[in-house]
Amino acid sequence: MTAIDEAMLLELHNREAIRDCLMRYCRGADRCDEALLRSAFWPDATDSHAMPGRPPLNAYVFIERILPKLRSMDQTMHTLGNILIVILGAEARVESYYHAYHRVRDAVGPRDIVTAGRYLDRFEQRNGQWRIAERVVVVDWFREYTDSPDWDRGVFGGPCVMGDKAPRDASYRLFRDEFFVE
Repeated sequence: MTAIDEAMLLELHNREAIRDCLMRYCRGADRCDEALLRSAFWPDATDSHAMPGRPPLNAYVFIERILPKLRSMDQTMHTLGNILIVILGAEARVESYYHAYHRVRDAVGPRDIVTAGRYLDRFEQRNGQWRIAERVVVVDWFREYTDSPDWDRGVFGGPCVMGDKAPRDASYRLFRDEFFVE
């Protein structure tokens, strides 16, 4: 194997580790899995989550504040689209396009909120592990619907397996303890 091949393999490995971290964040948010969410950030990381004019929060403080809101929602789903990664040694600059779907319930009844934008992340590699060191969330699109479909009827005319929070979600039976979280 040549030095160029080794460098290319390392680059691919680092890119995949960064993508895996981003996926852990999305899964952690949707399943309200605090340990998984924390595994995406360094303990000293900051998160400016679409909060103009406010100082960034420590990412773990942000997680503590957002989890009660996420847990109060019937459903959430975060998906990622385009991901641009620029690796600069033990640091990486990453722009990830996201769509987030939320089904909330209040005194009026259920309604759906859809938002889309970008996670602007500065990653750091420490002890061979990539995590977010600094996050800025930019909202490019937002839509709040005044209602939500009747999910009790299910899809295709019958009931369906609905997503749930950790550890009740069906995926936790599939993966069991495969997600390593420090």
